Amino acid sequence: MLHTIPFRQKVTVMIAVMFGLFLAALDQTIIATALGRIVEEFNSFDSLSWVVTAYLITTTITVPIAGKLSDIFGRRNMLMAGVALFTLASFLSGSAQNIGELIAARAFQGIGGGILTTSAFTIIGDLFTPRERGKWQGIIGGVFGLSSVVGPLLGGFLTDPHKILNLTTNWRWTFWINVPVGIIAFIVISIYTPNFKHELKSRIDFVGAGLLALALTALIFACEDPSSIFSHVISDWHVSGGWIRAFFGVVAAAFGGLFILAERRAQSPILPLHMFKWPVFRLAMPIMLLFGAAFLGAILYLTQFLQQVLGASPTDSGLMLMPMIFSLAITSIIVGRIVSKLGRYKVIMIAGLVIATLGVFSLTFLDVHSTFWSVAWRMIVTGIGLGSSMPIFNLIVQNEAPHNELGVATSSVQLSRSLGSTIGTAFLGGLLTAGVAAGLGSISSDAFVKGLEQNKAAFHQIAPSGTFDANAALNLNTPQIKDKVKAGIVKSIDASPAPAQVKKQLINKEVTQLNQFSDKVKKAFSDSLHTVFLWAASTMGLAILISFFVKELPLRDSSDKLAGMAA
Repeated sequence: MLHTIPFRQKVTVMIAVMFGLFLAALDQTIIATALGRIVEEFNSFDSLSWVVTAYLITTTITVPIAGKLSDIFGRRNMLMAGVALFTLASFLSGSAQNIGELIAARAFQGIGGGILTTSAFTIIGDLFTPRERGKWQGIIGGVFGLSSVVGPLLGGFLTDPHKILNLTTNWRWTFWINVPVGIIAFIVISIYTPNFKHELKSRIDFVGAGLLALALTALIFACEDPSSIFSHVISDWHVSGGWIRAFFGVVAAAFGGLFILAERRAQSPILPLHMFKWPVFRLAMPIMLLFGAAFLGAILYLTQFLQQVLGASPTDSGLMLMPMIFSLAITSIIVGRIVSKLGRYKVIMIAGLVIATLGVFSLTFLDVHSTFWSVAWRMIVTGIGLGSSMPIFNLIVQNEAPHNELGVATSSVQLSRSLGSTIGTAFLGGLLTAGVAAGLGSISSDAFVKGLEQNKAAFHQIAPSGTFDANAALNLNTPQIKDKVKAGIVKSIDASPAPAQVKKQLINKEVTQLNQFSDKVKKAFSDSLHTVFLWAASTMGLAILISFFVKELPLRDSSDKLAGMAA
């Protein structure tokens, strides 16, 4: 193993790895602030969702495959490949001349991001004994938390024009910033990381990898909003979004079944089915699935609350999440050190899940009258709970897995959390949209919406599907779009030949209608969000019940002994 290399070398490697991981995690949040400018430059609102979905698909597919390949070819080789692919794809994304090139580069970038995410968590198992891994898993959790804050802030700064070394920043810099950091990380990893291969002789399971890729792709399409991804299919073929989701659900189930059959016969399967016989792994997978759904739901929809109800901009909402992110990051680091010192984790894991559940449940009491400080203390409680449990999940699976399957075991946990986030976001998003639609009632009869329909350009920007539904109402209520609509109202009326006094009355009337409609959206959104957070808390509660059945294996100083136990 690599446990015997000098500690300074281990730290150097981990710093380089964390830089690479930070870039991959950062990319999932930094892009959000640049999407508006990208759409504006390429005039391609209909393709907007593919910029995000392309990265999500390739990352999800890559995670389990990269874990297996790292067991075969070594962690250093996979890390270097991941950093190289991610860095090159970042340069290509920033250099894209049209939306098609950007989507292709983002898909390419997702492959590098998937390799980085898996290899970073797995190499901890190579460098450190199980007893030492806890504190490093905690630090990695802190890196993820930090990226959630830095992403929107850095993205907003780089997207807006600023002078740096006589160069003016724009949305392309959100990608190009990865290039110098990626080059440095690549050099450090190549010099200081020994290459340890866990499987001396092994064949690549191409059939299993292909079937898994198809199953995961279909599953993501089944979970994503078809109105944004398949808008042309829905409008041209007159197919409902429900049928599209059902089709991809059936395809995912079919390829999933074929994948299981293939893995049972494969000599060196991408996802060895015998791992589900391990007591901890068998329970960790559903816990991570539930945790992923609840965790992302809390972060995503809390951000939406800050924007929709408190009127924060995307950048400001990132700043306002700091109480949760910093409490999560600090708790994650502290808990990691405590677990390493005590060699015990079950009580801390359950306590963390309980605190997180209470924190998410407290979010159900937020309403249109809530202040930032009433949100802040709830975020701190939620962050403490998430930070107490997040570092432990990878640790307990690595603690049970033999070293020759460390990569695939770790990547399976990451895949489970990723799928949970994908499924959970789709489910909770459906609940939210349905709740907002019910709260607004007949949207098309609203006076403001009727007036907006007369302005075709503004209407298409807000409601690209051609129908002013709950999603369009939420889109309109975001500060950026709302300000643009107000500016459009003023510009349109000022251009009319009416007298100045009449113009002023018309502007006041339409702005009042806009504000009244916005208040309706806030109320409907806040009420619907209660259901979303309640479901998220219930999901976390189910994870607590499962965690009671986890059999705690002591964290020993020798991973070789544990490898023998797991085998």
